[in-house]
Amino acid sequence: MMSVAAGGSGASLGAVASGCLSAASPYAAAAAGGGAGEAGGAAGVAGRLPARVLEHIFSYLELSELMRCSLVCWHWYNILSDENSEVWRSLCTRSLSDEALRSDVLCNLPTYKGKLKSFQHALSSHDCSRNVYIKKNGFTLHRNPIAQSTDGARGKIGFSEGRHAWEIWWEGPLGTVAVIGIATKRAAMQCQGYVALLGSDDQSWGWNLVDNNLLHNGEVNGNFPQCNNAPKYQIGERIRVILDMDDKTLAFERGFEFLGVAFRGLPKACLFPAVSAVYGNTEVTMVYLGKPLDG
Repeated sequence: MMSVAAGGSGASLGAVASGCLSAASPYAAAAAGGGAGEAGGAAGVAGRLPARVLEHIFSYLELSELMRCSLVCWHWYNILSDENSEVWRSLCTRSLSDEALRSDVLCNLPTYKGKLKSFQHALSSHDCSRNVYIKKNGFTLHRNPIAQSTDGARGKIGFSEGRHAWEIWWEGPLGTVAVIGIATKRAAMQCQGYVALLGSDDQSWGWNLVDNNLLHNGEVNGNFPQCNNAPKYQIGERIRVILDMDDKTLAFERGFEFLGVAFRGLPKACLFPAVSAVYGNTEVTMVYLGKPLDG
């Protein structure tokens, strides 16, 4: 086992890990629930492997396999809990582009596992208007210069529970309409004309950064933030979106300032991060941050 882990190929190491996982599988359910899992896992093959050997093996596995490994026993779980370990660095390097890792796109994510999770939640190249595409960095939407069209995109993963935060910023002109917010799978991601697509129906909720209007069901739900002479969005400024599916609210932050709750009474549905834009060659970046920090 030790010699294979030290010098074997990725396929061999994957087979080793799969074999260990199978050997420890009787303890996996107990490990997931705590209690007897620790004693069971320690009695099997998994409990006898040194941490350095396991890290080397794990560094060749994919995310779905690592998730299974974390349920085998507390020994494996603890090794995978280090979000900046070689395991997550290796997977992050294989999954994300060099452009994303070397730029400041992910600067607010301190761990490799956090960066990987953000990529898993990024804007989708398969759930967007035909007039936009996701750049090679995996996080930035580029809208082609198509006349008389409003175009949008949803995130890869939606949320029906829990609290979630992500950052969005424009890297080009806003045009007449630039909306950020959330949408269900039923909301349209393209329409004719230059309109506030996000918020144009009862399946989406948006904040137009151009005029500070809140939009839902085709209506303006007031200005945001709710203060006199609210500052307009500046190109490159990062806006933090906070979705609380427990309280059914959507809120926004700018910099370190909490701007308030924009929408309340959200439906019990699967809601996706979303944006819509009209300006040709404008670019919008979205980075998922995970659970928001209180205070």
